Amino acid sequence: MSSVKQIKTWFLIHKWTSLICTAFLLMLCITGLPLIFHEEIEELEGKPHLAKQVPAGTPLAGLDKLAETAQAKYPNKVIRYVYWDEHEPNTTSFSLSDSIDAPPDNFTVAIVDDHTAELLDTPNYQEGFMYVMLQLHTDMFMGIGGKLFLGLMGLLFVAAIVSGIMLYGPIMKRFDFGMVRTERSTRLKWLDLHNLLGVVTIVWGTVVGLTGVINTTSEVILGLWQMGQLAEMTAPYKNAQPLTGKLSSLDAAVAVARERAPEMQPSIITYPGTAFTSKHHYAVFMKGNTPLTERIIKPALIDAKTGKLTDMRDMPWFVNALFVSEPLHFGDYGGLPLKIIWALFDIATIVILGSGLYLWFARNKATKAHINRLSKNDTEILTVIAQKENA
Repeated sequence: MSSVKQIKTWFLIHKWTSLICTAFLLMLCITGLPLIFHEEIEELEGKPHLAKQVPAGTPLAGLDKLAETAQAKYPNKVIRYVYWDEHEPNTTSFSLSDSIDAPPDNFTVAIVDDHTAELLDTPNYQEGFMYVMLQLHTDMFMGIGGKLFLGLMGLLFVAAIVSGIMLYGPIMKRFDFGMVRTERSTRLKWLDLHNLLGVVTIVWGTVVGLTGVINTTSEVILGLWQMGQLAEMTAPYKNAQPLTGKLSSLDAAVAVARERAPEMQPSIITYPGTAFTSKHHYAVFMKGNTPLTERIIKPALIDAKTGKLTDMRDMPWFVNALFVSEPLHFGDYGGLPLKIIWALFDIATIVILGSGLYLWFARNKATKAHINRLSKNDTEILTVIAQKENA
């Protein structure tokens, strides 16, 4: 009896967690497919690299010169971030906004040639097919509320996987593993296929579900870092006079960070006053040089007036977990072969979700038909009894 009750409990958990999250998971799987191959899609569009090939050893123009070019293009805006796109070699990107504390979606990007300091492009990243897919996948155009809601759907998805495992074990004790009864009814065939694909995708579904949940809490995680480690690193400047005048050299700031961490390279620079530093510091975020370590970020705070390093620390584990989970979520670790594997599992999950909906509707239809048959039989019996009594 205890075993039967447990199976019924797991069945109810699997049923309702699946039903609640299925529609949103279908949307996530469908939008996730083009996002897995976003780099390959951009290459198929035939866009050449922005920067021209130059001979090895060609001198760099320097970040300060590049920043002047970006600022000259948008004299009424302020630079907030400097970063490098690995898919656009020999370029540096500058993110400019109307003010240093403008909303995150208030930005314009200027891409500058590293060697000639020529402005190459000012792309609009807030339009187009891939932008719509990304926004639907991350927050459904609803901001942090949409992110947290999708995180809840991810937790329900993981609960559905766990409950499915607990149901599949007892069921397969009576049958061969991987059985698909093609000779029986359509509903039984889809039930077996649903169960088989569910078992095959257990690990992938759990990894993608959990990393997705972590990604939806990015604002919360970064907020904890800002209130914790970043506040500690900038505490000596809490009562310092406001920063005025010309800022120290960007090139010097990067050189200081490289000297402190020679095995790493800069990933992004944030200007004083932005959310990821203080009002007195450049923050140079350094990353590793290998596929595994390039997701591990280490911030160096450089005094934007004196150009001196004031602090550099390893990120807390929960921030590193966030940075590692994003590429793992999209299979962006092993090049095209891993992306293809991710896409196949994604398609299998779409089949699982679709078959789950079909099985639920088919079960309800069969139950209603059974109830209708019983009701019809009851009516016929009552009619016969009434006729006998009248006779």
